[in-house]
Amino acid sequence: MLGGTEFVGRAVTDAALRRGWEVTVFHRGRHPAPAGVRTLTGDRTAGEEGLAELADGTWDLVVDTWSGAPSAVRDAARLLSGRAGHFSYVSSRSVYEHPTPAGLDEDGPLVSGASPDAGPDVPYALAKRGGELAAQEAFGARVLLARAGLILGPGENIGRLPWWLGRTARGGDVLAPGPPDAALQYIDARDLADWLLEAAADGLSGAYNTVSHPGHTTMGELLDACVRVTGSRARLRWTDPGVLLAAGVEPWTDLPVWLPAGELYDTLHQGDVTKAHAAGLRCRPVGETVADTWAWLRGLGGTAPQRPDRPAPGLDALAEAKLLASTGNP
Repeated sequence: MLGGTEFVGRAVTDAALRRGWEVTVFHRGRHPAPAGVRTLTGDRTAGEEGLAELADGTWDLVVDTWSGAPSAVRDAARLLSGRAGHFSYVSSRSVYEHPTPAGLDEDGPLVSGASPDAGPDVPYALAKRGGELAAQEAFGARVLLARAGLILGPGENIGRLPWWLGRTARGGDVLAPGPPDAALQYIDARDLADWLLEAAADGLSGAYNTVSHPGHTTMGELLDACVRVTGSRARLRWTDPGVLLAAGVEPWTDLPVWLPAGELYDTLHQGDVTKAHAAGLRCRPVGETVADTWAWLRGLGGTAPQRPDRPAPGLDALAEAKLLASTGNP
């Protein structure tokens, strides 16, 4: 496991340990590795010197969740290609050319200009596509590409579901982006991890869109679950998207997960996932994801970790109060 101590990487590590697999975790040492793994320490951004502890050893499977410079995927994959049987890379549906129409499957056009040799500071879509190319360059047909979308669940260090849980836990009137029946498409990190390991063990290769079916849940069901599990007296005040946009509310960032109807909504919440689900992908109910994430947050004292390379999402409390008052939802 390249990484293996945070969010998706940690979910993969935990899933492998539950299967009784022997797991090696290669990471920078910034976060403790799970008990029961063999730990190797290094820094993938430091070139060959940073990969020194990977110079020896053999593995049946390598899993990589890297989202930075594609060259880091390239260097690790090249080093391991002759000593590992299979390479699974957690990619993203952002690798498809924008705009992405609703119903797009894995054969859709991909972003151009990506390179496995690219360094840091490339746009996210090019970084993920470059990582795919780097993995395929080193491992050929022995590569599984899991093109995920919105990822939620315990361990989330992006802040989307944790923000909604924290906001509903505070109670009072909560600005809720309508419509409540807007269909959502996402994946629990644990379901992604389970599928990834099963698919790799079965020798699957190629690209798979790894999220739930469109409409697996709705914005209303997600936020209702947040209110329910926190036990708060929060009141969801559903507000028309047009009103929110006119007020300058930023979808996805100010109000996490939410996107109004349009190109971005189709991209994130309307993808074709027939191939992955035919290959065994299963997604747990949203209520379970929300409840388990809340239990995890409470175990941390209510504050989730935040990736330093991602801005914390969520609308400022004062801005929310002003919007509620201006829209007649005080």
